[in-house]
Amino acid sequence: MADKIVPHFHNDPGVPVIAIGAKKFMCIGATPPFDHPHVFLDMGDEIEIVCPYCSTLYKHDSALHGFEARPPECALEETQAA
Repeated sequence: MADKIVPHFHNDPGVPVIAIGAKKFMCIGATPPFDHPHVFLDMGDEIEIVCPYCSTLYKHDSALHGFEARPPECALEETQAA
């Protein structure tokens, strides 16, 4: 079942760039209750995308798995995302 959940990422640390292993994901801005509307983002053929709400720059890193991020604390746990 975990493979059917869309990965969620946030920027609580306030870093300028987050490397992620997914190309389709949700940006939540910050962890609840300080999150913004959860935005589905799809990089398509590109390797980076900016969230229209929080302006976080996400860059795809193929060395990371779909739910992983760098910095690692920017990946929301699957149980929190569901």
